[in-house]
Amino acid sequence: MYCCQQVLVGKNPELIPILTFLCEQSHKLTNMGIYYGRQLYFKARISIGKYYLEKVYKHNYHYKVLYSQAAQQILRTVAESFRYYYSLIKAYREGKILDIPRIPNYRKKGGMATVSYPKQALKLKDNQIRVPLGNTCKRWFGIDSFLIPMPSIRAFSSLK
Repeated sequence: MYCCQQVLVGKNPELIPILTFLCEQSHKLTNMGIYYGRQLYFKARISIGKYYLEKVYKHNYHYKVLYSQAAQQILRTVAESFRYYYSLIKAYREGKILDIPRIPNYRKKGGMATVSYPKQALKLKDNQIRVPLGNTCKRWFGIDSFLIPMPSIRAFSSLK
Protein backbone atom coordinates (compact mmCIF):
# COMPACT_ATOMS: atom_id res chain seq x y z
CA MET A 1 0.00 0.00 0.00
CA TYR A 2 1.28 3.45 -0.92
CA CYS A 3 1.03 6.59 1.16
CA CYS A 4 1.76 10.20 0.44
CA GLN A 5 3.25 12.85 2.67
CA GLN A 6 3.38 16.54 1.91
CA VAL A 7 6.77 18.12 2.49
CA LEU A 8 6.80 21.90 2.74
CA VAL A 9 9.82 23.29 0.96
CA GLY A 10 9.63 26.66 2.68
CA LYS A 11 10.10 30.09 1.28
CA ASN A 12 13.49 29.52 -0.22
CA PRO A 13 13.81 32.39 -2.73
CA GLU A 14 16.31 30.44 -4.84
CA LEU A 15 14.23 27.26 -5.06
CA ILE A 16 10.79 28.73 -5.86
CA PRO A 17 11.67 29.89 -9.44
CA ILE A 18 13.22 26.50 -10.20
CA LEU A 19 10.18 24.57 -8.97
CA THR A 20 7.83 26.93 -10.82
CA PHE A 21 9.81 26.49 -14.04
CA LEU A 22 9.84 22.69 -13.72
CA CYS A 23 6.08 22.53 -13.10
CA GLU A 24 5.35 24.86 -16.04
CA GLN A 25 7.47 22.72 -18.37
CA SER A 26 5.72 19.61 -17.09
CA HIS A 27 2.38 21.25 -17.87
CA LYS A 28 3.46 22.07 -21.43
CA LEU A 29 4.86 18.59 -22.03
CA THR A 30 1.64 17.04 -20.74
CA ASN A 31 -0.43 19.14 -23.14
CA MET A 32 1.85 18.20 -26.03
CA GLY A 33 1.44 14.51 -25.24
CA ILE A 34 -2.33 14.89 -25.02
CA TYR A 35 -2.37 16.74 -28.35
CA TYR A 36 -0.42 13.97 -30.07
CA GLY A 37 -2.58 11.23 -28.56
CA ARG A 38 -5.80 13.00 -29.56
CA GLN A 39 -4.58 13.57 -33.12
CA LEU A 40 -3.64 9.92 -33.54
CA TYR A 41 -7.02 8.86 -32.24
CA PHE A 42 -9.11 11.28 -34.33
CA LYS A 43 -7.17 11.00 -37.60
CA ALA A 44 -6.13 7.35 -37.72
CA ARG A 45 -7.81 5.63 -34.72
CA ILE A 46 -4.36 4.54 -33.57
CA SER A 47 -3.69 4.02 -29.88
CA ILE A 48 -0.45 5.11 -28.25
CA GLY A 49 1.77 2.70 -26.38
CA LYS A 50 3.53 3.23 -23.07
CA TYR A 51 6.83 4.35 -24.59
CA TYR A 52 5.53 5.83 -27.85
CA LEU A 53 5.39 9.46 -26.71
CA GLU A 54 8.94 9.28 -25.34
CA LYS A 55 10.25 8.36 -28.79
CA VAL A 56 8.27 11.15 -30.44
CA TYR A 57 9.25 13.92 -28.01
CA LYS A 58 12.82 12.89 -27.18
CA HIS A 59 14.27 15.90 -29.02
CA ASN A 60 11.60 18.39 -27.92
CA TYR A 61 12.57 21.52 -25.97
CA HIS A 62 10.22 20.85 -23.02
CA TYR A 63 11.46 17.26 -22.77
CA LYS A 64 15.12 18.28 -22.79
CA VAL A 65 14.68 20.92 -20.11
CA LEU A 66 13.45 18.36 -17.58
CA TYR A 67 15.46 15.55 -16.04
CA SER A 68 15.03 12.68 -18.51
CA GLN A 69 13.42 10.21 -16.09
CA ALA A 70 10.98 12.89 -14.92
CA ALA A 71 10.03 13.76 -18.52
CA GLN A 72 9.54 10.06 -19.30
CA GLN A 73 7.28 9.71 -16.26
CA ILE A 74 5.15 12.65 -17.41
CA LEU A 75 4.67 11.18 -20.89
CA ARG A 76 3.94 7.71 -19.48
CA THR A 77 1.20 9.25 -17.35
CA VAL A 78 -0.35 10.75 -20.49
CA ALA A 79 -0.11 7.41 -22.30
CA GLU A 80 -1.71 5.71 -19.30
CA SER A 81 -4.67 8.10 -19.37
CA PHE A 82 -5.23 7.23 -23.04
CA ARG A 83 -4.94 3.53 -22.29
CA TYR A 84 -7.68 3.89 -19.67
CA TYR A 85 -9.78 5.81 -22.19
CA TYR A 86 -9.43 2.99 -24.74
CA SER A 87 -10.46 0.40 -22.15
CA LEU A 88 -13.49 2.52 -21.18
CA ILE A 89 -14.53 2.78 -24.84
CA LYS A 90 -14.33 -1.00 -25.09
CA ALA A 91 -16.40 -1.41 -21.92
CA TYR A 92 -18.97 1.08 -23.26
CA ARG A 93 -19.32 -0.86 -26.52
CA GLU A 94 -19.80 -4.08 -24.57
CA GLY A 95 -22.49 -2.43 -22.42
CA LYS A 96 -20.56 -2.66 -19.14
CA ILE A 97 -20.82 1.09 -18.53
CA LEU A 98 -23.69 3.41 -19.42
CA ASP A 99 -22.07 6.81 -19.95
CA ILE A 100 -19.93 7.39 -23.02
CA PRO A 101 -16.32 8.09 -21.96
CA ARG A 102 -14.62 11.32 -22.97
CA ILE A 103 -11.15 11.45 -24.46
CA PRO A 104 -8.50 13.07 -22.23
CA ASN A 105 -8.73 16.83 -22.58
CA TYR A 106 -6.06 19.51 -22.56
CA ARG A 107 -4.97 21.22 -19.38
CA LYS A 108 -5.76 24.91 -19.02
CA LYS A 109 -3.21 27.27 -20.53
CA GLY A 110 -0.60 28.77 -18.23
CA GLY A 111 -0.88 26.22 -15.44
CA MET A 112 1.49 23.93 -13.62
CA ALA A 113 1.60 20.14 -13.48
CA THR A 114 3.20 17.61 -11.18
CA VAL A 115 6.76 16.50 -11.84
CA SER A 116 7.31 12.91 -10.71
CA TYR A 117 10.75 11.48 -10.16
CA PRO A 118 11.28 7.72 -9.86
CA LYS A 119 13.20 6.60 -6.78
CA GLN A 120 16.13 5.60 -8.99
CA ALA A 121 16.80 9.30 -9.68
CA LEU A 122 16.71 10.36 -6.02
CA LYS A 123 19.60 10.11 -3.58
CA LEU A 124 19.67 10.46 0.21
CA LYS A 125 22.22 13.01 1.40
CA ASP A 126 22.46 14.15 5.05
CA ASN A 127 18.84 13.17 5.78
CA GLN A 128 17.65 15.18 2.79
CA ILE A 129 16.56 13.95 -0.63
CA ARG A 130 18.65 15.14 -3.56
CA VAL A 131 16.47 15.90 -6.60
CA PRO A 132 18.45 16.21 -9.86
CA LEU A 133 17.80 18.74 -12.63
CA GLY A 134 18.18 18.37 -16.39
CA ASN A 135 21.23 19.67 -18.24
CA THR A 136 19.43 22.79 -19.49
CA CYS A 137 18.29 23.68 -15.97
CA LYS A 138 21.83 23.12 -14.74
CA ARG A 139 23.10 25.71 -17.22
CA TRP A 140 20.33 28.24 -16.62
CA PHE A 141 20.08 28.10 -12.84
CA GLY A 142 23.70 27.21 -12.10
CA ILE A 143 22.91 24.20 -9.90
CA ASP A 144 22.70 20.50 -10.74
CA SER A 145 20.19 19.53 -8.03
CA PHE A 146 18.27 20.74 -5.01
CA LEU A 147 17.56 19.22 -1.61
CA ILE A 148 14.21 18.66 0.10
CA PRO A 149 13.69 17.45 3.67
CA MET A 150 13.24 13.70 4.14
CA PRO A 151 9.62 12.78 5.05
CA SER A 152 9.33 11.85 8.70
CA ILE A 153 6.99 8.85 8.42
CA ARG A 154 8.95 6.70 5.97
CA ALA A 155 12.43 5.36 5.49
CA PHE A 156 14.23 6.24 2.26
CA SER A 157 14.36 2.54 1.31
CA SER A 158 10.55 2.37 1.28
CA LEU A 159 10.09 5.24 -1.21
CA LYS A 160 8.73 4.37 -4.64
